Amino acid sequence: MKKIEAVIRPENLDGIRVALEEKCIVGMTVEEVQGRGRQKGVYLQWRAGEYCVEFLPKLRLDMVVDDKDVEPAIEAITAVAKTGKIGDGKIFIYPVEDVVRISTGERGKEAM
Repeated sequence: MKKIEAVIRPENLDGIRVALEEKCIVGMTVEEVQGRGRQKGVYLQWRAGEYCVEFLPKLRLDMVVDDKDVEPAIEAITAVAKTGKIGDGKIFIYPVEDVVRISTGERGKEAM
């Protein structure tokens, strides 16, 4: 099992959710976050002049999937989120040792 953590632009959430569902990946947690990378924020004009917003609003999707679903999940996320511009986001993949479903005590793949 692997944990996929994807940091994406908020406007891409619905499209990514649909693309993942088409690949039978439905379980996920979504959290509003702020961040910056190479983009280093954006400069905006306001009445008083220009100012920099250094940390931009993003969403973080967390999901645990079977090893065989890692590449389909990555493909689904990138198909929707990729514009080719800085700020599209990142995907991180981590190994997962075990999963426990609290309500039943099931472990491993059965708990997913």
